[in-house]
Amino acid sequence: MLKCLALSLMLAVAAAPALAQTPPASIGQPYIPAPWWMRDPVIASIGYVRVELQANRAGFSASFRTVDRSVAEASRKAADQVRALSQTLAGYGVDKVRVETSLTTQPLYDQYRDENGVLRDNTRADRIERYEAQATVSVAVRDVAVLERVYATVIAAQPASIARVYFSLEPDNSAKSNLAAAAMRDARARALAAAENAGATLGSVRVIDPTGRACQTDVLAGWPSYGSGASQATTVDEIVVTGSRNRAEIAMAPPPPPPAPGSAPSEDAIEAARLALQPPLQVLTDQACVVYGLN
Repeated sequence: MLKCLALSLMLAVAAAPALAQTPPASIGQPYIPAPWWMRDPVIASIGYVRVELQANRAGFSASFRTVDRSVAEASRKAADQVRALSQTLAGYGVDKVRVETSLTTQPLYDQYRDENGVLRDNTRADRIERYEAQATVSVAVRDVAVLERVYATVIAAQPASIARVYFSLEPDNSAKSNLAAAAMRDARARALAAAENAGATLGSVRVIDPTGRACQTDVLAGWPSYGSGASQATTVDEIVVTGSRNRAEIAMAPPPPPPAPGSAPSEDAIEAARLALQPPLQVLTDQACVVYGLN
């Protein structure tokens, strides 16, 4: 008898982990058990907030090209064109401007026309006429206050081509914290308004989920489903960067003479090439879920 009782206890203990791993319901069942915080009347509120902040990062690239019969000479001339420019831009410091330079070369072959009159390259090693070297300067501006001068400096160096300026926003920890706090306040404001309109009063907090996912679980639709949330976000004014300037057309003076190879652009050349570059506003959003009891 004692042996049977001991065996029964052992089987019960062994089965306990398996029972603990059993999901709350099987897929296809009409309902699943509600979470603990729904045993009493509650209201789940999602706070949506958005803010417009000025872009604080910018970047662009410029290329310089030279052609020579010697690949070494072509590379040297291309490097000479960007050496002084790179040193000038590096003078701003890595906390404001980061500069990367690269050098590539390609052969230029003798050309001929085929029987249809189409111009083609004679791509044979013994038919190389010249070499083209391309030096590319990639500029990442981390302080947009110096963007206009940096861009003008590169233009004044008269590159063969220059890419358009792109902008991005890298919010700091303070901006992220302020937005998260605003999302919590917005969740409470929405819950208060909903409770008052329904003739109830707001109770204590049951759940706080900064990710907002807890409020997106549909416990009344069978198996949990998640939605993107279609509620309109509340615009936050406390951390909006105000002030804007439209990009204006500037009357350009005749271009100054190009800088000598290996020399940096002059101050007059930089000022003549200066353009208005206003960082655009970028949208930053956040949400939070807060579940309150109802009285």
